[in-house]
Amino acid sequence: MRLFDYVQSINGDPMPLPEPAKRKHLHTREVSFTGYEREDGLFDVEGHLVDTKTYSFPNKDRGEIKAGEAIHNMRLRLTVDEEMIVRDVAVSIDDSPFNMCTTITPAFDVLKGMQVGPGWNRRVREKLGGVKGCTHLVEMLAPIATATYQTLYPALKRRRENLPEEERDKPSLIDGCHAMDSNGPLVKERWPEYYVGK
Repeated sequence: MRLFDYVQSINGDPMPLPEPAKRKHLHTREVSFTGYEREDGLFDVEGHLVDTKTYSFPNKDRGEIKAGEAIHNMRLRLTVDEEMIVRDVAVSIDDSPFNMCTTITPAFDVLKGMQVGPGWNRRVREKLGGVKGCTHLVEMLAPIATATYQTLYPALKRRRENLPEEERDKPSLIDGCHAMDSNGPLVKERWPEYYVGK
């Protein structure tokens, strides 16, 4: 990486990918996650996945899937409390390549009572991996965990700040990524009590 490019990246300017080789667009997967604070004190975090192709192709159950038509169109909602315990789950499969795909949605009720946090992905695979679930919905459950944390962050921060200082846990962000290195400037600025640099 050239110095100029590095300076652009740390200043927040966009860093586009290198120019690609000549190519043909075949597939698009769009995945989005949205978090909501509910009036009843709970939180909803919703995921939406859509797969499309740039070409039409035959499909036994649907006859034909046309270019731009959704192959997969799936939604998932987790309702959680401030402890990030799953209180409710809603799943819908609006489009899929096989008619039988929609019959798996009730299986996702096994998530009720689980806590979003360390070990989440392992527990999800144990309960919904392979034939026990839907590959695409299960794939969404990893990033929906991160989206859940991001949604609850203000509430978690308020709760932590309201605790006496001696009862506050070390913020889980510390040492969770490059920017939050306990030797780095962000931790030194935000949580000097956990800064270990020189």
